[in-house]
Amino acid sequence: MSANGVLRKDQLERSLHDEKRLIEEGILKEDNPLDFSENFQKLCGASRRGDLKVCQEMIQEGTNINAKDQYDYTPLILASLCGHYEVVQLLLESGALCERDTFQGERCLYNALNDRIRNLLLSYDYSKSTDPLQPLASHLTSLLTREHPKTSDITVVTPTESFRLHKFILSARSPYFKSKLASAPDTPSWKLPPTIPPQSFGIALKHLYLGELPREVGGGPGTGFTDSEILAGLDRISKHLEIQSLSHMVLDSSDRRLARQRRQDEVEKGRDQLEQWFRENVLRHSIEIDMSRAEDVKWDRDNGIFADILLRADEDEQDATEHIQDDSSLQRIRSSTNALGIPLDPSSKISRSPSRSRRPRRSKIYPCHKAMLIRSEFFMTMFDSSFREAQDTPHLQIVPIDCSPEVLEIILTFLYTEKADFGLDIAVDVLFSADMLFLEKVKAKAALVISTLGNGTATAMAPEADQARQDEEMDIYEILRAAWLTRVQRLEEFAARYIAYRLEAYIDDPEFAELVKESAGRISARQETDSIELLDDIRYYLSERFRLRFEDTQLEEVMDEEQALAEALSQTHVVAETDAGKMSVPLTNGQSEVPEHDHEQKKQSADDEGVDMTSPANAQVAAEALLQSGAVRTLDGELAGDEFAADAVNYQILLGKIDSLLEKLKLDA
Repeated sequence: MSANGVLRKDQLERSLHDEKRLIEEGILKEDNPLDFSENFQKLCGASRRGDLKVCQEMIQEGTNINAKDQYDYTPLILASLCGHYEVVQLLLESGALCERDTFQGERCLYNALNDRIRNLLLSYDYSKSTDPLQPLASHLTSLLTREHPKTSDITVVTPTESFRLHKFILSARSPYFKSKLASAPDTPSWKLPPTIPPQSFGIALKHLYLGELPREVGGGPGTGFTDSEILAGLDRISKHLEIQSLSHMVLDSSDRRLARQRRQDEVEKGRDQLEQWFRENVLRHSIEIDMSRAEDVKWDRDNGIFADILLRADEDEQDATEHIQDDSSLQRIRSSTNALGIPLDPSSKISRSPSRSRRPRRSKIYPCHKAMLIRSEFFMTMFDSSFREAQDTPHLQIVPIDCSPEVLEIILTFLYTEKADFGLDIAVDVLFSADMLFLEKVKAKAALVISTLGNGTATAMAPEADQARQDEEMDIYEILRAAWLTRVQRLEEFAARYIAYRLEAYIDDPEFAELVKESAGRISARQETDSIELLDDIRYYLSERFRLRFEDTQLEEVMDEEQALAEALSQTHVVAETDAGKMSVPLTNGQSEVPEHDHEQKKQSADDEGVDMTSPANAQVAAEALLQSGAVRTLDGELAGDEFAADAVNYQILLGKIDSLLEKLKLDA
């Protein structure tokens, strides 16, 4: 190594050679493995095109976003190189790596198309590029020292100290505890064998609770054990609990990259074990019952899945409606609280018919664990207070949650496993539930699903805008209202962009006018100089839609010059014809001598004055000829020379309609 701390070329080559050898031997994993799968190719193609919807779909299917294609490009590099800011943001939020001290990270930064993308990449370099499972691991580790609220249900006793632990975590992570607690689920305590040092068991507990293993084992003078005795005890407790040997993981922590990789692998393995236990116990043992009988459910506190609280979710009222037709088919009606399911046309409401009957509404009850629920501030406050739900009773308390069973399962899956996978159809319901439970990460994921799968970056709409809008599954008005209620800035921007790219379909809608009034009313003590946030955002995205081509490329000045030149040439041509006519007419006795055919032409012109002598068929043929030659119709039905001219006209038309709407509503913005 040189004096300034930089590796010499031979040292760098040796380091790269050793790294390649470790990867080939399977000891070290490559950060960006080569991937030829079909889904990864789709992800790369969508990153090139800027297709948010396809990117989100491929990510939800589990595609490795940090892999590379045959040309050594990762999806993040492709999106950065092609200038798709929203795709870059989506990939970074989904876990794409951009580290400055790596080859791929530097490529991504230096290939960024503009400073906006480069600054976004730099902001994720250190501050946000973290392990996505770290919040779950940190919470589990904190349970070892948390005293309030009380969530432990088993105590491990050693000669010097006691450990308050959780049966469901021990059962999920250790085959020994799984079999022992399955045969005796009401075991209140467990005594550590005296041959095992408490320090060894403490290290094993950190491993079971997804904590980071210490570099120092904690032996020496005053502890009663040497380092070698603690390491030997660590091997014995690992064998006793039927988990992998932990001593070599402690000893091999000198290689930072290898230690970090092992840490990641262990956290992922622990998460998978928790997820399997959660699905086999919590979800499988849920109870579905009539809503009227839900309060009669009695669940003993000493139970085989170690649950200490019950969560109840009632199905939506309209979901309980059955339609009897030909002794078959059950028609499920979307919840009126689900903004994505509300029909756009109010006249399309479904009326009840004599052939429709109602069955009792159903409830679903899930056995849960307070230790995982307190990841939510809502439950933390509930269980750490004097509320009824925090009191110990002979039977488990039932806590009703204001959401559907499907949404509650998504929330519980996140709390137990850090996973939140759901579709566009229930994204708004998940958004409201996450807001109620103070789960900011789930709120962000719901906003991400809506703004990507909602296709908010589509180009200008086709002429059949109204029909296309009727065919949409999403009520953008309800999306915007949901964004206001839950204070999600990303959804507000998405809704404004969505409307701006389809403004011709919304601008004349009375409900859109009501939405503008609502946006104006969100400012307390409104003054005349205050703007309307919704319209400000729509104007911004409207200019983005038309790219402001004339301002950016200065084509407007060029076209103005060409128009002035054409007018000047036209006037010159008229003057030349007039002068030529005057010169060709001789004067006799002060009177001009006009040829006979000129008299006939003037007479005919006088007779035809103010009358359109062009036949409609000829006009239609001329219009079709112009369209075939590249002319484009604008929003007001007129013909423009090309797309540039049509965009300029459409932009002004839509801005004018916004101003007219403000005048109609008597608002200043």
